[in-house]
Amino acid sequence: MFTGIIEELGTITALVPSADALRITVEGPLVVSDAGHGDSIAVSGVCLTVIEQTETSFTADVMAQTLVMSALDGATVGTRVNLERAAQVGDRLGGHIVQGHVDGNGTLLQVTPGDAWRVLRFSLPIEHASLVTDKGSITVDGVSLTVSAISDPAETAPWFEVSLIPETLVATTLGERQIGDTVNLETDILARHVERLLAVNAAVTPNESR
Repeated sequence: MFTGIIEELGTITALVPSADALRITVEGPLVVSDAGHGDSIAVSGVCLTVIEQTETSFTADVMAQTLVMSALDGATVGTRVNLERAAQVGDRLGGHIVQGHVDGNGTLLQVTPGDAWRVLRFSLPIEHASLVTDKGSITVDGVSLTVSAISDPAETAPWFEVSLIPETLVATTLGERQIGDTVNLETDILARHVERLLAVNAAVTPNESR
């Protein structure tokens, strides 16, 4: 479990592909300072398990399904990533509940600069549009953010916007993102549970009335 508050900017230093997986090594001295074998670290929003480590880096295996669902499939040596260790019991929940289970990808569509803020507009997979709401939480590349604007429900190409303060632009990879870049998206787990409950209830209720 994570909070979406990025602790460190890391760099991918090695990628070893196999038939249906990818072994990735990431430089991140802070997140490995107290990490052990089997610990979880979020890499740009993807929860990975430490299988090897040094004093400054860790290695993890990325399975095929994760590659299909996330932007790690397009990562290269030198790619910068957002890193966060799993939350400890008793920590302050500075962001929101983040699982590190990516729902899909979005594309940066538009950047609107301001005096202190920068507004980023991302595409939103239509199957997840109902899970994102104005002023709600969303995770973009592992960063817990508040939705500042969202497309109309009837829009056939859904999008959402987030407004980033200077600290977020400097402390995460979002400040480096260019139009056309692909990002990892994780919707709010509470919204996903509500959607599932409504779907199950809708399917069960007609049977109970017979």
